[in-house]
Amino acid sequence: MFFKLATVAQRHQFDEIIDVRTPAEFAEDHIPGAINCPVMSDEERVRVGTLYKQVSPFEARKVGAAIAARNIARHLDEQFARHPKSWRPLVYCWRGGQRSGSMAIILAQIGWAAHQLQGGYKAYRHRVLEDLATLPQQFRFRVISGPTGSGKSRLLAALAAQGAQVLDLEGLAAHRGSVLGRLPDVAQPSQKRFDSLLDSALQAFDPTRPVFVEAESKKIGFVSLPDALYSRMHDSECLQLEVPLAARVGFLKRDYDFYLREPERLVTQLGFLRNVHGKAQLDAWAAMARGGDFDTLVGELLTSHYDPLYLRSQGKHYTQAVQPLAVPALDDATLQQVASQLAG
Repeated sequence: MFFKLATVAQRHQFDEIIDVRTPAEFAEDHIPGAINCPVMSDEERVRVGTLYKQVSPFEARKVGAAIAARNIARHLDEQFARHPKSWRPLVYCWRGGQRSGSMAIILAQIGWAAHQLQGGYKAYRHRVLEDLATLPQQFRFRVISGPTGSGKSRLLAALAAQGAQVLDLEGLAAHRGSVLGRLPDVAQPSQKRFDSLLDSALQAFDPTRPVFVEAESKKIGFVSLPDALYSRMHDSECLQLEVPLAARVGFLKRDYDFYLREPERLVTQLGFLRNVHGKAQLDAWAAMARGGDFDTLVGELLTSHYDPLYLRSQGKHYTQAVQPLAVPALDDATLQQVASQLAG
């Protein structure tokens, strides 16, 4: 063997991490910071796999080797040629097999200290799941709760600006956590990708300092929180924001301004509430949206839908050491002032 092996725990010791899997595999999830230099495209991998099953492993390896050689040569010309002899790359594929081995051999023969990740992405994924089952217990969370429109995410951002440790679950999930929470033109990560991002965020925290996090449901859009984190959050101190209704309405109009610009998008999303509120109510809300009466619409959505949901949920979850926190307004100056008090 011309190259050396490295464990998942040693991955931070390298200058660059190279994922040689297909673009589709990389998009689903990858080690944070890795670059994608596939030795086969998605289509090429399907072709080789079909040969392996329908003709023979030998024929598949011949075709696969030629494809890999061409792609590795291209990466050498376009991606790796600038690196000095001291460059130390870590290469991985699905489980530390031929794809990463072929890349690592060539890099090592050139003279770079190339290593192959032992067990590949599969070993990394196993490590992430182990981390997510144990890491949350190491931290003291301070959970920011409050009804919809109370500025929880903005307060987290203000806390981060003050130097506090913040776990932004909605940011990692690319979703705002409600039926209207889908971000425009932004796809949510896969569950595996969300897990990787969450693990990376937790790894960066100092266990001796508190971690501020927003109260969330088990699911944020299409991704789910790990059981250990969800349980730990429920057992943690809870700060309940108390914000005037008018301030919440104004805040939501600013925060969801894309719905104000595209009322039909809002009407479509409101359609998901048909089983809860019925056709007559949804038709009335749709008329408000199309007529631009957003103050009334947002106020009714809060008092008729979101606030009752919140009160029912609050009685079941996040009930430990609840401390009310009055926030008179949701402008930047007020949120910075509140954040300064909490971070101090």
